[in-house]
Amino acid sequence: QVQLVESGGGLVQAGGSLRLSCAASGTIISINAMGWYRQAPGKQRELVAVSTSGGSTNYADSVKGRFTISRDNAKNTAYLQMNSLKPEDTAVYYCNANGLYKDYGYVRNFGSWGQGTQVAVSS
Repeated sequence: QVQLVESGGGLVQAGGSLRLSCAASGTIISINAMGWYRQAPGKQRELVAVSTSGGSTNYADSVKGRFTISRDNAKNTAYLQMNSLKPEDTAVYYCNANGLYKDYGYVRNFGSWGQGTQVAVSS
C-alpha cells in the first residue's frame, strides 16, 4: 500500500502564507497525479489543485493566482504554496495521489488519501 502524510497546516492571518507538504511512502513504482483537496465544515470536499506526471497543473478558480502546486518526484512529495490567504480558505486540506505500486511481485494501481491537515485563516 501507499501512505500519504501531510504537514504544514496551521493558523494564519488573512493575507498570510502557508506551505503544505505531502509525502508518499511505500513500494511505489510511479505516481501519476498528486493533488490537494479541501473540505470546510458543512461543505463537500473540493479540488484545490492537481499536478500530473506530465507536468500539467489545474487549479480551482477560487485559488488561481494565489496557490501553487509543485512536486519533487525524486522524493515522491507534493507541495502547496498558499499565498494571500483568505478566511474562506479555512478547511481541512487533504492530499491525494494515484499511480502504481509493487505488491508482492505484482504491479497494482493505488489511489490514496492523506489524513488531512487543518488550515485556519483569521480575518
